Amino acid sequence: MQEEPLSRKSVKIREKIVLPLLSIQQYALMKIQKKEGDRETYEKLVMRSLFGNINASRNSA
Repeated sequence: MQEEPLSRKSVKIREKIVLPLLSIQQYALMKIQKKEGDRETYEKLVMRSLFGNINASRNSA
C-alpha cells in the first residue's frame, strides 16, 4: 500500500489535518493537567480535536 502513489498522497493530506489536531490536543491536555486557564475550554478543545482525528481515521479505512 505504501508504494501506491495515490495512497501516499492520501496519507500526506491526512497528516496535514491530523498532526495539527494532535498538537492542539496535547497542548490542551497539558493545560488541564497543570490546572492552568479555563478547564472547560481546554476540555472542548480536546474533544473537538479528537472528533477530527477520529473522522480522518475513519475516512482512511
